[in-house]
Amino acid sequence: MKQSDNMDFETRVPVREVMKLHPTTIDAHATTAEAARAMCHDEVGSCIVLQNNLPIGIVTEEDFNCKVMAKDKKPGEVLVKDVMSTPLITIDADAVIADAARMMVKNRVRRLPVVDSEQRVIGMITVRDILGVANEINEIMSDLIVINRMESYHAGICDRCGSMSDDLIEIDTQNLCPVCRDEESIT
Repeated sequence: MKQSDNMDFETRVPVREVMKLHPTTIDAHATTAEAARAMCHDEVGSCIVLQNNLPIGIVTEEDFNCKVMAKDKKPGEVLVKDVMSTPLITIDADAVIADAARMMVKNRVRRLPVVDSEQRVIGMITVRDILGVANEINEIMSDLIVINRMESYHAGICDRCGSMSDDLIEIDTQNLCPVCRDEESIT
């Protein structure tokens, strides 16, 4: 299995399988104090801001710290619509986690609200959710290599490129995958 095949296996998990259901939401005309109470109650770090039941932005703990507290404003007097981050970047529930990760990197965000075909919020996926899935799958792959280890081949991590391979051969005290062995024969 090539390293890119492993990445596809790992990231073809649909967002809907990883997302948290029923994310915390708040009306755009609510105060930041009300949003903070909702976030504390739900033990989360953000609220999706709704207007007419459709998502228009997101407000996070960082927004409260930088846009309210640091400016010595009163949370009971500041509306979430005035401090929310917008435009809201969302992802479809049928997208895969690789797409979610790419969107997070591209847009420099740690959370993506998940929406249905009518743009209603149905969940939330975070960097932590994606990392949890990746770690879990890597552990399973390691276990499978151990279980399926056979005398005819050597499975593990290539000492040169770091990719997982089920076809390692020791060359000059290094376990090399087929790609690195090919590079070795060229040089």
